[in-house]
Amino acid sequence: SDETLSSIASRCCKRVYIGTAILPKPLFLHDHQDDKGIPCATISTVDQNQIPDPTTTPTNELPKYTQTILSEFNSIVIEHHLKWGPLVHTLPGPISQSSPPTMHLGKYDFSHVDAMVDFAIHHNLHIKGHVLIWHVTSPPFLEEMSPTQVREAVKRHIFTTMNYFKGRIKMWDVVNESLASDGTLVENVFYRKMGPDYIEQCFRWAHEADPDAFLIYNDNKVEGCGAVCDDDDGSSCSSDKHNKAPIQAKADGFYNLLKDLVEKGVPIHGAGMQAHFSAGGTKHQRPPTPAMVKRQIRRIGELGLKVNMSEMDVRISKLRASADDELKSATQTQIYQDILSAALSEPSFDGIWLWGFADRHTWVKNFYYDDAPLIFDEKYQRKESYVGVQNALKTLCPGGRVGEMMGGESAQCFLEQDVDENGNVWGEGWMQPEPKEDGNGEKSGDSTKEGQPDWLLPDTN
Repeated sequence: SDETLSSIASRCCKRVYIGTAILPKPLFLHDHQDDKGIPCATISTVDQNQIPDPTTTPTNELPKYTQTILSEFNSIVIEHHLKWGPLVHTLPGPISQSSPPTMHLGKYDFSHVDAMVDFAIHHNLHIKGHVLIWHVTSPPFLEEMSPTQVREAVKRHIFTTMNYFKGRIKMWDVVNESLASDGTLVENVFYRKMGPDYIEQCFRWAHEADPDAFLIYNDNKVEGCGAVCDDDDGSSCSSDKHNKAPIQAKADGFYNLLKDLVEKGVPIHGAGMQAHFSAGGTKHQRPPTPAMVKRQIRRIGELGLKVNMSEMDVRISKLRASADDELKSATQTQIYQDILSAALSEPSFDGIWLWGFADRHTWVKNFYYDDAPLIFDEKYQRKESYVGVQNALKTLCPGGRVGEMMGGESAQCFLEQDVDENGNVWGEGWMQPEPKEDGNGEKSGDSTKEGQPDWLLPDTN
């Protein structure tokens, strides 16, 4: 089908955001000028005199990257430049091109974000702000401040950023990745300086700064929930008798954190599940099944929250050595299609956000290894996995079948269960077996507890 993703989304029986993370350099510069060869596309910058006026530049004169966004997506999220550290410390931008990173809390440079936001508004794209509070990209000088100073700085940052974009950015990831792999809170700078209630306080400040904004909590490796026992109260959705999700403890911690915030009356409206998947991963990197994803979304939706896949990509380079390009492509397509079909089947699910859309510009190559995790190739051509996303969206269109899996009728059972009546499991044609324990267990400690993101832990296949 030649129909674009945004066009299909417009025919869905409910509102569905189909969005992508965007970067300023490929957005504003043509391919021969862009950041193909620089060390990290994510942190690239653009001289202000290179940014075209969105109100006067014809669409057909825009870069191919930009034209693809406008034709395929109804939403965008700022991938990097709206984070606290880039705004005030690591990407000083045109405030002074020659000065070193600032140590002044009040010195904000919104220039890159302004340009991207104004572009999106001109083209009627929804915008999600990412992210107000995340320890990984916060200014390093917070560590040198007293608890009272950190508390004041966090509140000032939330009010400064949200008020600046008030009326332009209407949905925000407020806090990101506060959970360790065991489901407890990471002992990051905010936890240590402000105490365990810092998440609640950040949401209250965000709501005070913009009472009309839609506020989201976002986290990683929380997408799957194991099967529920009949006598389970929902707080933990697995038992030894059932398949567990890849990091069940973190999935439960995510749910319990959201449940606690809701029960306290904290102004929170949505939950983002990042969905950075590795098809060949095992243990903490193992992809969840569609049924696991559906269960997790269902119980979060029952809290009264909306749920979205917030940063989706599917790495394929770590599949078994014998996997050829055809199997890699089919595997990637199945993960996109089946996971998203299952997610869309839940009433509370309202958005799919890819972390980039073309393999030419993906954070994976900078933070992991060479891979092709997205749905367009290096030349912005649609891949087979693009059709998987198309098919998932079509399940909510007139004539579609809600929750339809890639394998058709024979695979439909995997919408609700992990194993069919014959003992077949979803993804068995490519899913890696778990490695045998070496006798040492996993006793080296949980580095995520001290703040290392679990997406930086090595693949364990």
